[in-house]
Formats: sequence, C-alpha cells, structure tokens
Amino acid sequence: MNRLLAATALGLAFACAALANPPEAPAPRPVSPLRDVPGLPVKVERNVVYDTIDGQKLMLDIAVPKGDGPHPCVVMFHGGAWIGGSRKDLSVGGKTRDGKSVPSAIEEIAAKGYVAVSASYRLAPKHQFPAQIQDARAAVRFLRANAKDYGIDSDKIASAGFSAGGHIALLLGLAGKVDGWDAGGNLTESSKVRCVVDFFGPADLSLYAVSEAVVDAYMVPVFGKASKTDPEVLKKASPITYASKDSPPTLILHGTFDLIVPIIHSENLHKKMKDAGATAELITVRGEGHGWNGPVYARTTADALKFLDTHLKGKK
Repeated sequence: MNRLLAATALGLAFACAALANPPEAPAPRPVSPLRDVPGLPVKVERNVVYDTIDGQKLMLDIAVPKGDGPHPCVVMFHGGAWIGGSRKDLSVGGKTRDGKSVPSAIEEIAAKGYVAVSASYRLAPKHQFPAQIQDARAAVRFLRANAKDYGIDSDKIASAGFSAGGHIALLLGLAGKVDGWDAGGNLTESSKVRCVVDFFGPADLSLYAVSEAVVDAYMVPVFGKASKTDPEVLKKASPITYASKDSPPTLILHGTFDLIVPIIHSENLHKKMKDAGATAELITVRGEGHGWNGPVYARTTADALKFLDTHLKGKK
C-alpha cells in the first residue's frame, strides 16, 4: 500500500506541476441571452454572475433544454487540482479533425432533459479552502433562488464533478452544515443536492500525507500550512468524513490505473457509504488512469445519465 501511495504522490506532483502558476480569473463579460445550440434542442447562457465573494465575481454557464419545464438540474465542477482549470472545460465544445462541432458536456446533458450548469469557483493558492466549497454551495443556492427563470425543478438538483471537481461535488452531497462553509448571498436557500456523480475525485485527503513533498507542494497551497501538522484539517476537507446513512445516492466512477487519485479513495468511500446503509455505486474503469475519452468516455457518460435518470427522473 505504501508503494502505491508513493507512486500516487509522484504522479500527483508531475500532473500538477503545469498548474503551479494558475492564470488570473477572467474579467467578467456581459451576460448573454439564451441562445440556440445548432443541432441540439438546447439553449445556452454564458457568464452568468451567481455571486460575488471576497470581491470576486463568480460565474456559471448554463444549458437549458427546450420545451416545458421544470427540469431536473445538474451542477458540474471542473478539475485542476483546486488551482487550475475553468468552467469552460465543461461548457465550451470543440471541433473534430474534419471541423465538425462537438457539443460541450453541459450541452450534451441538457439535450437529455436536464438543466446543466458549469460553475466557476475560486482557485488556490490565492483563495484557500474552504473557498471552493463555499462557492459551490453559493452556486446551488443561486440556482434555487432563480429556479423559475431557468425552468429548474428546485427539488431535483444533483452535483457532479471531475477530479478536484469530484471532491467538491462529493462535499456538496455528503457534508451538511459545516461552520465557515456558507458565504455569499441567497442564504435562505438550501445548498443540498439530491444525488452525486463523482468522476475520480479525491475522497480521503489524508492518504496524501504519506509524502511530505506532496503535502508541501500541493496540500499546503490549497488547505493551508496547518494541513502539515494538524490531521483534522485534511479530515475536515475529506468527503469520506461525512459519509453516513443520510448521504444522498452517489455514483463513483474511477480508473483502476489512476496514479493521481488512486482508486483506494473511491473504494474506501464506497465501502463506508454501503456499510452505513447509504445508496452508493462504484463503477471501476479497467486500465484507465486519471480521466479517459473516446468510447470509454461515452460509456461512462451513459452510466452517469442512467444514474441521474433513476434518482432525478424516477426512471428504472
């Protein structure tokens, strides 16, 4: 086990090195009206300011299915080791080699009948934890406060995320009221979510303590200097701490060859949730590392949508 964790520490160090100097937050742009997405029954609105915390405007991009609502909603969070990445990773599509447009993640999900949201959150080291979960909670509260405007069923909101975003999505679902984790506006609204989809998110941050170098380089910038000396700091920030019989249904997807966030994170979380009596499912993606694409991405996306259909739409 120590050998695995040591390899994990080395992998994390190499993977995060490119993110050591995250770009400055983009300047806010005027909110655009809902616009049609060519070829999909979806409208998109970008650069919606959902809150301002510590002087920073926080924005989200939202894709809304055409047709009568209200619709269930999925709030998504990008990866990037809490220090990099962008909501646009999930809300801006790409192009194939022959120039054909590829829908973004939120556009694909909205086409299946969900209001899909990609929300920004403040990045470390400028903004240390709990800024990230504060922002995620504020985003959910904003969506509830404005549910009618976007055709959202406020009782059917899920969180989803990738890597560091998976960590945030898990905390949204598993952790209840925690001192210091609520900031911003719409505080009379709930930040609870109905279910969670976690793609290879770190569930137990204490597992990284095996490597002092990783703690110094990547835990301290995000979780503060106390994370080196006080085990409670990483414990409080770890989703596994809050797993209980009251946890919402959770789907976990994880590659068996992930050296950045080893699969033991998800295995331990899944076991703790099941032992507590919560609804939890772990899908292991054989031979894949920290993320995947192509047919494997398509298959796991279908798995996630089936899970969301069950728990937000009541389909069997």
